[in-house]
Amino acid sequence: MCTRYISPDQAAIERAWEIGRRNQPKWAHELFPRAQGPFLRLGDGGSLDLIVGTWGLIPSWSKTSVLKYATVNCRSEEVEGKPTFRDAWCTGQRCIIPALSFDEPCWETGKNVWWRFRRRDGLPWGLAGLWNTWLDRSTGEVIESYTMLTVNADEHPIMSKMHKPDPKLPPDRQDKRSVVAIEHRQIEQWLHGSVQEATELLAPPAFELIDGGPA
Repeated sequence: MCTRYISPDQAAIERAWEIGRRNQPKWAHELFPRAQGPFLRLGDGGSLDLIVGTWGLIPSWSKTSVLKYATVNCRSEEVEGKPTFRDAWCTGQRCIIPALSFDEPCWETGKNVWWRFRRRDGLPWGLAGLWNTWLDRSTGEVIESYTMLTVNADEHPIMSKMHKPDPKLPPDRQDKRSVVAIEHRQIEQWLHGSVQEATELLAPPAFELIDGGPA
């Protein structure tokens, strides 16, 4: 599960995804759960809109914007069944989360050593996510929010080394997790495609794209 990442600034996002200027509130360079961060979603006419929202999806049915459980990551295998994420997934509220890098804990030494993952080509990651717009019916306040989708990475040559092993599970069934990278050629399929078409893209980043090591 990813709980911290580095975000590009607005100019870098505009260059990488070829969108027009969008005046948005500033966000932190390093992002942690419930911080304000940028994401890209479909706007009017099918264009990409740059939105700033809370990292940690708030479902529409929630009575409060502060949840008692973490929603910064969503296990893709459970997305259709989890009430928190189900509506956003089924209605196609998919987004792209720009990241210069993301961090994961490596436990190969028996201790937590944070690793940082960048792209070898120097471009920012476009991580797969879901978004939602939450309305406080008592005050009229509107809050945008998002979550990162994750997938099993037990067979991935790098991501399988991340996170603390569960001693109760065999080595080949640890359910190590990874974020999902949406490449530029996949944007149309991810944002415009059906649920089935979007599901086809749920996989860890390709090994050859990753430049990772101790942070």
